[in-house]
Amino acid sequence: MVEPNPPTVTTTTDENKRLIRRFVQEFKNKANHGIVDELFSPRFEHHFKDPRLPKGREGMKALGGVVVKGFPDVQATIEDLLAEGNKVVERTTARATHKGEFNGVPATGNKVTWSEIHIYRIEAGKVAELWSEIDFLGIMLQIGAIPAQ
Repeated sequence: MVEPNPPTVTTTTDENKRLIRRFVQEFKNKANHGIVDELFSPRFEHHFKDPRLPKGREGMKALGGVVVKGFPDVQATIEDLLAEGNKVVERTTARATHKGEFNGVPATGNKVTWSEIHIYRIEAGKVAELWSEIDFLGIMLQIGAIPAQ
């Protein structure tokens, strides 16, 4: 007797990873910040400590705008994408040219590379929570905001 395959965590984790791949392509590489309204829960919470940003999805879109203003050619490459249960971890390398103001620093034309690690919690097929670690020190060093030793 053959039993039907029950739903597995693998299927769910694969779907969750597809969601995050789509987010990276649309939001980071195409600057389609409106995709947040489709892929993120209305109750989305970003555990990113920047008091200048609004909360929720609007804050996520604003953060994307800040990055694109300073680095309009930014491209993110997913180095690792790991999933377990309802969480996905994305480790990314971003490359860009500092062509606009970023954190008060005028454009330098410098080529910049930085790393990011994000942990997403997925609920009902949408991003419900996000924890982010972004190498802002590295960015600020590369654009000359902090003197290199």
